[in-house]
Amino acid sequence: MARVVVDVMLKPEILDPQGQAVVNALPRLGVSDVSSVRIGRRIEIEFSGEADLDRAREIADKILANPVIEDYSVHVSEQSEATDDPA
Repeated sequence: MARVVVDVMLKPEILDPQGQAVVNALPRLGVSDVSSVRIGRRIEIEFSGEADLDRAREIADKILANPVIEDYSVHVSEQSEATDDPA
């Protein structure tokens, strides 16, 4: 099986309230040198055969991301199935 990863992030000009909440909470943990945090999503698509980046881009563009407010990137995962076991 081949795994393709789609990372979806809000466009830089879009306010990220989740990221801002994290930045505001960091000083309570003693972290004062972080000026910005952006929160996104990671989606993993497993293909039964070869990784199909064009198909993954189509899926991302039509279903996974809102192109008005989000950007996305698509790449083949280098993680092997053997490393998926948390034990």
